[in-house]
Amino acid sequence: VLISQVWARFLPHFCQAGKTAGRIVTIPDAGMVIPLGNNHLIAVPAHFLHSEGNFQFYDPVSKILFSGDLGATMTSGTEAGTVVTDFDAHARRMLAFHRRYMSGNRACRLWAAMARTMDIEWIVPQHGPSFRGREMVKRFIDWIDQLQCGLDLLEPAHYRVPSMLG
Repeated sequence: VLISQVWARFLPHFCQAGKTAGRIVTIPDAGMVIPLGNNHLIAVPAHFLHSEGNFQFYDPVSKILFSGDLGATMTSGTEAGTVVTDFDAHARRMLAFHRRYMSGNRACRLWAAMARTMDIEWIVPQHGPSFRGREMVKRFIDWIDQLQCGLDLLEPAHYRVPSMLG
């Protein structure tokens, strides 16, 4: 099991004692190269997008970034196997999820800067259609780079004690 070092100590609580011994590989915060046969995958940091210790997986051979919840939309299983063809329409569908679940624009900007250094031809989120082709990948990276979300959207009204019902 590959898991962030942040979360590794919690994994044994989900099974019988001893079941995880020798079976957990922790991913350091900086990510890591994962040998896979004659090739490798790369665990790339995506911290706070949407949880701390979050990683995405990049295949440098196929140039696919498996992005987890970044780029996700809640959709049917049938649509999940498709690719985005109209970015602007799709961005409207992604907006509410990303505003709520991504921690803030700083994490988005740092991720976008990192992603721009990678040779990505396809971004595949775990929910919803994928972003295939360099233009669609660029559009997504540019969109997430500018997104105001999470902590950016908090106001004092979000932290009020509810009134007593009587």
